[in-house]
This record gives sequence, C-alpha cells and structure tokens, in this order.
Amino acid sequence: MVPFPEEKLLNLPHRPGVYRMRDTEGKILYIGKAKDLAKRVSQYFRNGRTGAKEQHLVPLIRTVDYILCASERESLILEQKLIRRHRPPFNILWKDDKSYPYVQLTISEDYPRLTLTRRVPQKRDGSLYFGPYPKAGSIQSLLRYLWKKKFFPLRSCRWDFSEKKPPDSGKIHACLYYHTRECPAPCAGRISKKRYRRIAQKARWFFEGRFGRLKKTFGKEMRKLSANLEYEEAAQLRDNLQALEHMGERVRMHEISKISVLQKMQPAQALSELQRLLELPKVPLHVEAFDISNLSGAQPAGSMVCFRDGNPHKNHYRRFRIRSVQGMDDFKMMQEVVLRRYRSLLEKQEEFPDLVIIDGGKGQLSAALKALRELPIPAPKQASIVALAKKHEEIYLPQKTDPVRIPSDSPALHLLQKVRDEAHRFAVTYHKLLRKKHLFGEKLPK
Repeated sequence: MVPFPEEKLLNLPHRPGVYRMRDTEGKILYIGKAKDLAKRVSQYFRNGRTGAKEQHLVPLIRTVDYILCASERESLILEQKLIRRHRPPFNILWKDDKSYPYVQLTISEDYPRLTLTRRVPQKRDGSLYFGPYPKAGSIQSLLRYLWKKKFFPLRSCRWDFSEKKPPDSGKIHACLYYHTRECPAPCAGRISKKRYRRIAQKARWFFEGRFGRLKKTFGKEMRKLSANLEYEEAAQLRDNLQALEHMGERVRMHEISKISVLQKMQPAQALSELQRLLELPKVPLHVEAFDISNLSGAQPAGSMVCFRDGNPHKNHYRRFRIRSVQGMDDFKMMQEVVLRRYRSLLEKQEEFPDLVIIDGGKGQLSAALKALRELPIPAPKQASIVALAKKHEEIYLPQKTDPVRIPSDSPALHLLQKVRDEAHRFAVTYHKLLRKKHLFGEKLPK
C-alpha cells in the first residue's frame, strides 16, 4: 500500500482540536482529540511505533482532516459526539470510545453528595453533572484535598436517607467519619438541612467555575510553603492549581450536526489548500488584509482586517486615516498603512501574521513590500505576502513574475475573497465616516 505522505503533517496547526483519519474511499477509520493537533497526529507516523492499533491503522490512512476547538475540553466533547455518531472501526475495536469522568452533585437529595461518574443519563435524574474531565487523576486529587480541608465537606457515604427517613442509629455509630468528625453527619442531626444545603450550593458554584478566590489562596499558600522548604505540600498545591485551570477551560456547548461539522472543517481545509497552492511555509492560521478607500483623493482611509483559523477576528481590526499622501496615489497610501501597522507591532512586540493579503495588483504589492523592507522585522516574524486583484481574481506573489490563478470553485480562493471583501467593506465604511465628519465640520481623528 502507498504510505501516507508525511509532508501533509506540516499542514496541521499546533492547536487543540479533533482529527479524523480516513481511508481511500473517504470512510472514517479513527477519530481522536488532541491538545496539539500537529504533535499528536505526527506521533502515528514516527518510526518505532509498534502498538497493535498503529500497525493496523497507519497503512490504511490516506487523508487526515481536523476541526479546531477553543480548548482541550471542547475537543473532548466534540470527539465523544463524533465517535457516537460515526462509530469508526478503530475506535470500537480498540475501545477508544471510552467515557470520561464527570462530577455528579446529587442536588435532588435532602443531603447531596459529590461523586465521580462516567455515565451521564440521557434524561434528567435530579443531579447536576460537571465535566467531562480528560485528566481524572487531577480531579480526584483536588476533590480529596478540598474535602479534607473542609471547603465543602459533604457526606461521602452512599446511604439512601432523607430528612424524614434517617438511617438506623447502628449505621451511624459504625461510621468512621462520624467519629472523626470529618463528615458534618447530617444523618445524626449535627447539621441542619438548611446549613448543609448551603455547603452543597458552594460546591455547585465551585464546579460552575466561580473559584477565583480559591486560586489566589492556593497560590499564596504555595509560595509560603516553598519559602519554608516544604516542597511536598507546595507541590500538592501546585497540582491543585493546575486542576483548577483544567476545570476552568472554556467549553462552548452546542449541538453538533453534520452541517455544523462541515462548516467547522471548511476553513481548515481552505487554509491547508491555500498553503499548498501558494507554496507558503506554514498554514496561514493568522491572516491580515489591507485595503484603501478614497474618492478623488478626499478623506482617504485605509483598513486592516484580521482572520484567525479562517474566521473574522474583529478585536484586531484596525482603521487608518491617511496622513502623508496628498492627492490620489493608492500605492503610497498602501505603503503608509502597511508601514504604520507593522511598525506598531514591532514597538509593542505583538504577534505577526502568517499571511498578509493586499487588495490590488503588482503596484499595491510592491508598495507593501517597500514598507516592510523599511522595518527591521526579524526573520521568524516575517510574513508571507500576496496581492489579490479584483478584475480576474489573480494572485500576485513577490517571487513570481506571472500571477497565479486558482480555480473559481476552490475553497482557498473563496477564503481569499472573503478576507479581501471584508477589508474593502471596512475601508469604505471608515471612508464614509470621515467624509461625513468633514462635511459637518466635526473634528477628524488623527
């Protein structure tokens, strides 16, 4: 069989997500999650991997697609949903569709308990479930610590009793936690139902992520223990802090339909195709695009829009009022805007994009390149740059004399057009605002 081309692994981003391995017919063989997609998938193709699953799976792989996620926990949830839907043979054969632990708070009981469970019922059973958690050990350790420190000392027994039906006195006196007072013993009436449920409510808030104060307390105690050379206790608090960070990862819950999966995959596929067609050194996950808008040279404006993972990242949009150019000279205007943008990034030591898109042809591209050459941009930060001309949708690259044409039905071209059109829209909107301010004698921005 023809081996999987390892150069394709370069297209994978170092981001959390879910990957799907397919055979020659496009059928899904295996679904997995990863905190770092590039590192995780590449492990399958390294020499020396002798596991039974890899020996059978790797020779069958022809394509690997992926869906980016906001966090490791979000990738875990998506992985579970996709495995249940598609039932890939290698997930089933090697039991990789394992369930991950949840924390269960039995809030419907008079005296709720906290337990770990790997089964969440489809229908509501009166309990609250938090999770899932990929790292069960850290969650178990944290729960044990919080219980011993009495942050929320709920009963740990499995006895089925209520306020009206307490357990037998013999059971109570046989309980070790009752005698050591590690349990508030609601069964023996040591604590009222109202007070006990307040503890349960605090536990609920904690698992809903309201533990900023607790993190500060852990950090302060850890530093104090380290200063006193009590490294073992400090290490325990360090692990607890890591568990809190793990529990606090942002997870976006929504229904995963076939359409939504395709929508999430399309940007990733377009970016990979864009890298291949334009011969870019890496997948352009961070893209910035520039455009100029003016009417007979009056109140000219420039725009910069930012896309991450193929989608708009509006917090990083920037707009520019042209300062140094008089009359109609789109080339010099483009040079000014590009120069101001990347001079600012250098001064602030902020992240540079993977790809810069210029709206225009050879002239606009040359102007942007001239601006970049004026700046002492270190080699690792230097971005690839292209220009996209509207007339024939031709792409100009610095290293090529003739423009590149991408098929009109290509996802890569559609993505370039989407970014370019957004830059144009943003520039026109700002240009109209400047003209309106000038017309009504309002103060213009600097």
